Amino acid sequence: MSAPMTRAGRRTPAAGVHTLRRFAAPREPRQERCELCGVPVAEGNHRHLVDTEQRSLACSCTPCALLFERPGAAHGRFLSVPDRYLADHDHRLDDNAWELLQIPVSVAFFFRNAALDRLVALYPSPAGATESELDPSTWQTVLGGSRLSGLLEPDVEALLLRRSEGRAECYLVPIDICYELVGRMRLLWQGFDGGAEARADLRAFFEHVERRTEATVGERRP
Repeated sequence: MSAPMTRAGRRTPAAGVHTLRRFAAPREPRQERCELCGVPVAEGNHRHLVDTEQRSLACSCTPCALLFERPGAAHGRFLSVPDRYLADHDHRLDDNAWELLQIPVSVAFFFRNAALDRLVALYPSPAGATESELDPSTWQTVLGGSRLSGLLEPDVEALLLRRSEGRAECYLVPIDICYELVGRMRLLWQGFDGGAEARADLRAFFEHVERRTEATVGERRP
């Protein structure tokens, strides 16, 4: 924004200084609020809901999130995103299996869209989340043997895969962290391979996932 102009067409110095000071002043952080009831929620420490009609995520306070954990609440439009992290370290994918998935990068996530009754495969890119077509037979061949595939909750959880050094590891994670990863990669990505900063952030992200992961695959949530 330019500073105000005088009648002679010159910027007024005092006004210009005032404008610079206004922009230099620290901005107050935006208060996150529950998108259902409007109460303030702590940044980085709140729940998310999946809006199955809009195919989007919504911020939620804990009481609202608990409400939508009940089967049939709001006719199933809103679903609470769970917070479990699981791993099946015995089920690893080799290069041949990864090639069948036709994913051009080293990270991808898969979730079951209940409305479409099919698996959706997405991967991070500089443009955001990019969908890759995946037919049911490929899904069954590559991931159907994993114990995690039988535990996957539609719409709210994802199988997160990372390929490294010729093998790929698979985690079951809340779907909101997958979209968090997409946003981080979109922000940091540089050049053809993402750049050093994006690669370092990706390593830190999966270290966090590993710390949250339970050592043993648990039973399906009631």
